[in-house]
Amino acid sequence: MMTSDKLQQILQQGEGLEIEFKTSAFELNKDAFESVCAFLNRRGGHLLLGVNNNGGIEGVIENCIPDIIHNIVTNANNHQKLNPPFYLSPEVIDIDDRKIIHLYIPESSQVHNTNGRIFDRNDDGDFDITKHADQVAKLYLRKQTTYSENNVFPYLELADFKPALFKRIRVLAEHERAGHPWMEMSDDELLRSAGLYKKDPLTGKSGYTLAAALLLGKDETIMNVLPHYKTDAIVRISNPDRFDDRDDIRTNLVDSYDRLMSFIGKHLPDKFYQEGEHRTSLRDRLFREVISNLLIHREFTNAFPAKLIIEKDRVYAENWSRPHGAGLIDPANFAPFPKNPVIAKFFNEMGRVDELGSGVRSTFRYCSVYTPGAHPQFIEGDIFKTVIPLKNIGKTTPVKESGWPQVRRKVRRKFGEKFGESSEKILLVIFRSNGLSASAIGKEVGISSRAVEKQLARLKDLGIIKRVGPDKGGYWEISDLS
Repeated sequence: MMTSDKLQQILQQGEGLEIEFKTSAFELNKDAFESVCAFLNRRGGHLLLGVNNNGGIEGVIENCIPDIIHNIVTNANNHQKLNPPFYLSPEVIDIDDRKIIHLYIPESSQVHNTNGRIFDRNDDGDFDITKHADQVAKLYLRKQTTYSENNVFPYLELADFKPALFKRIRVLAEHERAGHPWMEMSDDELLRSAGLYKKDPLTGKSGYTLAAALLLGKDETIMNVLPHYKTDAIVRISNPDRFDDRDDIRTNLVDSYDRLMSFIGKHLPDKFYQEGEHRTSLRDRLFREVISNLLIHREFTNAFPAKLIIEKDRVYAENWSRPHGAGLIDPANFAPFPKNPVIAKFFNEMGRVDELGSGVRSTFRYCSVYTPGAHPQFIEGDIFKTVIPLKNIGKTTPVKESGWPQVRRKVRRKFGEKFGESSEKILLVIFRSNGLSASAIGKEVGISSRAVEKQLARLKDLGIIKRVGPDKGGYWEISDLS
């Protein structure tokens, strides 16, 4: 999540290879998607709307923000505007009493065009290279050699894929988004639309890619194209020198996800957890992120097997990676880099991952509830490691979420049953995570930051919450309601 402090640092750097400013006061600049396309094709970057070319904050008119965001999200998923489409997640930042729309655009493993034109990025801005055949060829070659998920296998055929999987992923996609276009496509059309069929710029041959084989291939197909591929799930509690249980997984990524989630469900307890009015599986919310990261963001061409290991006091996952840094990742100050964007986009369409970077933040949020007082570790290097601390995993008695039901009862008893669903959701977010901005709370609750600010003011006037510390740098907490 972008903060005002990080935004100030970006503004001070000024426009460059990975930073672009657009005024977009009341509507999206006509050339904004040229920058989106160029960032996707180069190294990724930050697009700030509401900022002039000199880095001056002019802001976006608040009433225009919903239309601008809708325009961004809709066009990013429209292949006539951006091809191939790419999921973008704008966020609104409050700075100096003005609203800025921030877009982090990662590097893509594919070559993108906007309105049929290919743009690339350099320090001076966005350049149309459509008619420069040599530059276009170099761009395709760089993508092909950087991202192994794009490796082309010309002799793969539809018969090499698992027919039942196509039915499953269509159901998952339809459940995630009604009327999903996959429902009307043939199997071949689905593979092509998902970026799983490409032309190899080195050989000139076209075919299905490594990503296609890993996502939807039969087990024998996967073993033929990637003989070393496997994911190991291990329990080492009673017998730490060997293992208590093990699942050697050598199947497609869709089924691998289900088997790993089942393995976690078999060996780890679930805990009571309530978001709003609904109870959900805290264990599943936490390990969904860990397992998705393990499967999606790995370098498949390396023979190092991915591992998910459950021990007495921790769960850790590790996989071979292409690191962009080293050491512990700070969730408040990191830039996510996609390892396999095509595979990640496919999982996103099925509803199994959210936008890039959200997994780290979600893991921090859910881990601190699953294991009170604990924080996960993400350690970047050639081997990427995720560590989830555990306590007393042998006890399977459900644990309540640190008193939230009691707080909710006190609020209802004091202010009535019709206190308001959104107000209760805001209180739950504050109860879980002090220090969130109005826009961050709004994303959790599903309302605008302006509506959150009004609710916060009302809650304060009623004496339900109080401000601790200054307006900037402080946080809200729930008052003593006894």
